Amino acid sequence: MSPEIKEKAEKVLGHTFNDPDLLEESLTHASIADNRLDSNERMEFLGDAVLDLIICEALYLKFPQYNEGDLTKIKSAVVSRRTCAEVAIETGLADLLIIGKGISSRSQMPSSLAAAVYESIVAAVYLDGGFDVVKKYVLRTMTPKLEQIVANSHLNNYKAVLQQHAQKILGATPVYELLDEKGPDHSKCFEVAVFIGHRRFESAWGPNKKMAEQKAALVALEELGVMDAKEVDKAMDEVAETAGEL
Repeated sequence: MSPEIKEKAEKVLGHTFNDPDLLEESLTHASIADNRLDSNERMEFLGDAVLDLIICEALYLKFPQYNEGDLTKIKSAVVSRRTCAEVAIETGLADLLIIGKGISSRSQMPSSLAAAVYESIVAAVYLDGGFDVVKKYVLRTMTPKLEQIVANSHLNNYKAVLQQHAQKILGATPVYELLDEKGPDHSKCFEVAVFIGHRRFESAWGPNKKMAEQKAALVALEELGVMDAKEVDKAMDEVAETAGEL
């Protein structure tokens, strides 16, 4: 590895390597390595596990109000190939990957390669500097993506929004109660109301319990002043479109 590439890589990473061989291995794709064991594939394997741990810990500490399912969904999106590739490209890390001529001749690097080099770099920084050093690197590069993913997940998960508000502001957790159901088995409608402490909010109807709960959460968010009527109307339409995914 040339001194120029090493210097550029360390500038991008914000870390000076004690062992430059780790950096070189993490940037070497199998297409140019003498054998696969000299490529970054093993580091990719380790980096994937290190990345998972750092993001899991960050989510666990940052969102004590989220249950296991919520945390798992967000974590999966944060550590996905797509997100890793975006970070590698946006930070200039992908440009440092040492690849064979067959790949380098392409107009655009495959996203799978960009994602892989992010994971291998995570492993290299971990092996060279230890957990605290790699944790700082991952959080610095991943936090903007994490916050964006969390914000987007709230767009159609108003139960999570209400729970966060209720626990933080009201000191209580929302409870959803099924009040009524009507119609034949193949076409039922469900009425659900939200209770926060001793306060009951106006109920809402939906073609399934999940949609009814989301709508009931929206009603409560409006009554609490977290969302205005226009926002709630728009959100009701979004819930109707995505109810099957909630």
